[in-house]
Formats: sequence, structure tokens, C-alpha cells
Amino acid sequence: MKKVCKTAAEALDGVLFDGMLIAAGGFGLCGIPELLIAAIRESGVKNLTVVSNNAGVDDFGLGLLLQTRQVAKMVSSYVGENDEFMRQYLAGELEIEFNPQGTLAERLRAGGAGIPGFYTKTGVGTRIAEGKEHKEFDGETYILERGIVADLAIVKAWKGDDVGNLIYRKTARNFNPMMATCGKVTVAEVEELVPRGALDPDLIHTPGIFVQHIIQGQHEKRIEQRTVSAA
Repeated sequence: MKKVCKTAAEALDGVLFDGMLIAAGGFGLCGIPELLIAAIRESGVKNLTVVSNNAGVDDFGLGLLLQTRQVAKMVSSYVGENDEFMRQYLAGELEIEFNPQGTLAERLRAGGAGIPGFYTKTGVGTRIAEGKEHKEFDGETYILERGIVADLAIVKAWKGDDVGNLIYRKTARNFNPMMATCGKVTVAEVEELVPRGALDPDLIHTPGIFVQHIIQGQHEKRIEQRTVSAA
């Protein structure tokens, strides 16, 4: 199976459809699949549900899809850096499903592992628990959270090879490994595409069996918040 594609648009060809669920890796602007996000924007696909820790900033990352109103619902744990995200939510134009950050990570991991649900104490007694099954274990109350399986997962890695093995770099790993496993189709963008066998098997974070398409590209690596000390 040939996995390497020349462009993000080619990698997503035939994959996108209106109303789909997309899991997007990254944390803030760190490790986001910016090229694939831009290609999704250009495709015009709409009514999307996007699972991501947050939604980038107003003019970069997932914020670009909010600008064009292609996102109907966000499943996130943080929204603080995106004014348009906040505006659409407060105006009732965007549905948001808030998740505690650890719960969101575990929902993605569970979906990728074929686990339909799990119990957690996080959120018990709060609005997070409303409408969810409660169960007692050893005298403690837990709530049931469902695993997430996405129609498409898009991730960003540091290095990858032609069969889709991926290595993430430091904090840019963040949500990407969980996202990569939970997609029915997973597309990865990498900074460097290396020959098969060049990656140390012990250092591979995402095995190629989870990845259907891979592209190499140039990345902006924008800094979300820049703090400069006085000279």
C-alpha cells in the first residue's frame, strides 16, 4: 500500500465528507497538523465535529475552520486563546462539549484500543457528570465516559517513513499518539520523511499500521504566546 502523498489535498482526497468527526492532534499551536487543517479548509467540507484539546488561535490552526464556519461542534478541554471560538460559543453558533483534559486523552486512547467506555472519578458532582451513568466501586462514585472513534484523525510528527511509522519531538507529542490510533483513517504530516529502516524501532511512537497516508511539508512553527524580557 502506497502511503506517501505529495500534498495534503492528495492525502485527504476521497476521505472528507460533510458532518464527519475529525480528531486533530496538537496542544495550543504545538504539534498541530497545520497543512492538513489548511487543506480541510480549502476543501469546503462543513458541519464538522472536531475533537481537539483546543482550537488554535483566531488566524492559525483550527481557528481557520472556525473563521469559515465549517465546524458545528468542538469536543475540547480548553478554549482560552481563540476569540472567535469564544464569540461563536457565547452567541449560540457553536456547540461545545467540554471534557477534563485527562478524560479527553483517555477517551481517545480508549477508542483507539477498542474500548467502548470506561469509568472515572473526574467530574463526579459537576456538570460534566450530568446525564452520564454513575456507578460505585469500592465505595467511590464514578461516571461512565465513552471512547472516541473518529472518521478521520490528523496528526503532526517530527519524522516518519514511507510505511507511516512516526516519531514525535518532545512536547509536540502531546495528544498526537492518541489521535493517531482513534481514527478510522489517519493522515500524518511530518517535518522529515526518511527511508524505511532509518528509524530506530525502539523510538517509534506511532506504528505505521495506524497510518493510511503521510505527507512531508514545511511548517511555520508559530509561537502561541511570545514573552520577551527587557534588554
